[in-house]
Amino acid sequence: MLLPGFYKILNIHSTNNQLQAVIQLNAAHEVFKGHFPNNPVTPGVCMLQIFKELTEQTTNKTLFIKECTNVKFMAIINPEVHSDLKIVIDFTDASSTIKIKASASFDETTALKVSAVLSEQL
Repeated sequence: MLLPGFYKILNIHSTNNQLQAVIQLNAAHEVFKGHFPNNPVTPGVCMLQIFKELTEQTTNKTLFIKECTNVKFMAIINPEVHSDLKIVIDFTDASSTIKIKASASFDETTALKVSAVLSEQL
């Protein structure tokens, strides 16, 4: 985990080419003290890292983000208000490259959608 203590996995389940997880953000984490004081917002780059880490765990591969397309931030993720997030990642594993379509949501609100290409670190 790149940011120890930033989130914890409450539940994770994967089938053929999809993983679903529920994570809980740590509203007391140092990241939120600077982003932003008294109004914490989960940085988009941290969400991308979570998508990558969950994909790594599911595929048992060490990956890096090669390309992101169609990144859509649709709602602010304030960890003090919505700390539990549902993550859904559809992935296609093609040898050393994995294509993902991922989303993060809380309640009935989709907060983030992204398509990305992850490559295996050799």
